[in-house]
Amino acid sequence: MPYPDKLLADDEEVVRHLHPHWLTISWPIVAFLLVVGAATFAAALVPDGAQQGAVRMAIAGVALALLAWSVLVPLLRWRTTHYVITTHRLLFRQGVLARSGRDIGLSRITDVSYRQTLWERLINSGTLTIESAGDSGATVLRRIPDSDGVQQLLNHMMEEDADRRAREAAGYLHGWETAQPTARF
Repeated sequence: MPYPDKLLADDEEVVRHLHPHWLTISWPIVAFLLVVGAATFAAALVPDGAQQGAVRMAIAGVALALLAWSVLVPLLRWRTTHYVITTHRLLFRQGVLARSGRDIGLSRITDVSYRQTLWERLINSGTLTIESAGDSGATVLRRIPDSDGVQQLLNHMMEEDADRRAREAAGYLHGWETAQPTARF
């Protein structure tokens, strides 16, 4: 299913829908393994006795709280961050409980650049900086997978949008001119 249809205009289509690079969630996976391993080890070290069950439950409770904070929250942030390129605009949405977003019309974008560190080049990720007309300044999108490809795609989509607008304007002018009665001499 494409990006929520309620956000799209009738003649608008999703060209590319991205989340931050998958390595964004690599540390939460490592944290998951460490917390589960440490909790299991700690539960095994609890001596036999009347309090064994309560101590193991306390260890499990602490482990669950750590998992929620170090694994679940980052995974939800990753999953609820959307970078969507459509035929008319760039949409950026983020947030789990409180949401924020920005839409930039392709015709308003003045410059798209990307930056990659050596590590980001190796994993095919990077940072996009999008300059647009208006008072809001540059939009910086971090950890974009295939950032150089996305930059080229945005430039291509900006050209197609300009061509589409020119065709619509020409069609409007042409339709207006043909609707006028012609003078006969």
